[in-house]
Amino acid sequence: MQRKHMIVIGVTATALVGGSAGVTYAVSGTQSTTGLDRYTAVTVDGHKALSADIVEGRIGSKYQPLPWVGRDIGPVSCPSGLKAVTGAGITCTAKADGKWVEIPVRVVKAGDTSITWKFER
Repeated sequence: MQRKHMIVIGVTATALVGGSAGVTYAVSGTQSTTGLDRYTAVTVDGHKALSADIVEGRIGSKYQPLPWVGRDIGPVSCPSGLKAVTGAGITCTAKADGKWVEIPVRVVKAGDTSITWKFER
């Protein structure tokens, strides 16, 4: 009984954030930490970086619908890997309702074995 009450409170709080986009934003968050290993890391401008394929896949699978767009997006494309340097960023793109949508991502924290990045919106 108590468990149902907690779920209702959580849904009500997230719904107040801003409709369906707010619910997605609150539930999914905009930050992701990914390990850097031989499968995920590449080199960009002499720096270890998270592969563009990994960033694209994480955006496409974790952030549907895109929080600030409020609807599903098509395949994501990133111009390069995301450098494992705090403050580094790239702008990925995807189509939503036939229009191109920019998806800026920025590195929050970087180390030798992982990178934490988030949406800038």
